[in-house]
Amino acid sequence: MARKFLYLVAFCITIVIAGRIAYELFQDELAQIALVPSGEFKPVKPLEANAYEDPGLWYSRPGIGVKDPARWQPAYASDRGLLPTPADPPAPRFAVFFVHPTSYLNRASWNAPLENGGDPEAERIARVYLRGMASPFNAASEIWAPRYRQATMGAFLTDAEEGKQAIDAAYADVREAFRYFLSSIDPGTPIVLAGHSQGSLHLKRLLAEDIRATPTAKRIAAAYIIGWPVSLEHDLPAIGFPACAAPDQAGCVLSWSSFAEPADPASVLNYYATTPALDGDPPGTSAMLCTNPLTGRFGGEAPASANLGTLVPEDTMEKGELVPDLVPARCDKRGLLLIGPPPEMGSYVLPGNNYHVYDLPLFWANTKADVIRRVEIWTSQQD
Repeated sequence: MARKFLYLVAFCITIVIAGRIAYELFQDELAQIALVPSGEFKPVKPLEANAYEDPGLWYSRPGIGVKDPARWQPAYASDRGLLPTPADPPAPRFAVFFVHPTSYLNRASWNAPLENGGDPEAERIARVYLRGMASPFNAASEIWAPRYRQATMGAFLTDAEEGKQAIDAAYADVREAFRYFLSSIDPGTPIVLAGHSQGSLHLKRLLAEDIRATPTAKRIAAAYIIGWPVSLEHDLPAIGFPACAAPDQAGCVLSWSSFAEPADPASVLNYYATTPALDGDPPGTSAMLCTNPLTGRFGGEAPASANLGTLVPEDTMEKGELVPDLVPARCDKRGLLLIGPPPEMGSYVLPGNNYHVYDLPLFWANTKADVIRRVEIWTSQQD
């Protein structure tokens, strides 16, 4: 009987190991099976003119009040419990346009629905993301974060034309939302663009196609294109804004993608290398823009002691607390941001020690200080 039991244990271990090996070998294929829609792409009808006048098409905008997820404020952790976040220093008025990352994981369609309240789970996840990722920008006088018919996660896992069509449809909504945002804020208000992952992809295109070489370009205090690669050679010239080289620079672009060590970024680098950039060419092995969020500079490294506060979430990611001195940051030669040994941030670390979901929470307090400083610099340059 004991021998049979040991055989069963050995069999179970063998199955687990075999499953792990299969996952490591075929994780991309498995992800495609699980997430890429099998149906054909159905053309997405353009939104009605002035659709974004509807407050229901915004997660965040002036007038929402305490239910606005971007206005959430975490507390600092200490040995004596939680301490309130210090009040922000007085800052000039500025407006933030924030585009949230992919929260729609459904295979039912290539784009998330907006009608009838949208997909409930995608809506819930989007609001959670805004609490953790848009809140570092909440010193702004205005934060605007649109709902949009985002491309489903599977659209980024396939070379099929349907994936590109879904991404184009999502961008069309973001562009319309930005145009309404522009028409709604004071003409003299400086603008901060911010987003993550799919949101950053759309902001790259917005900068290149709708903002570059227009009067609006002069109002951009900073653009935080986080969690999506920005090629120094193939994207930045098309964007028309320089990389932020110093913390006291305005009118520039910041970007980083976070990995703990040892890092295995093979899947990310392969996607980056083979996907056409803004100039139409695949970036190949050209370097990515890596802003060190602890210094506000292009490249370089900084110790954990320079980290003013990492937003460490509860596992639901709906709450969290700020912990200073937790995570260092170092840009490597490929343009990845390395954060040392894996910190305990929750259950959503991706394979390869990819801390993609935590790109902004890892550097929450430094990002908040950075955006205030860049707006102040922009404002001083207008005098």
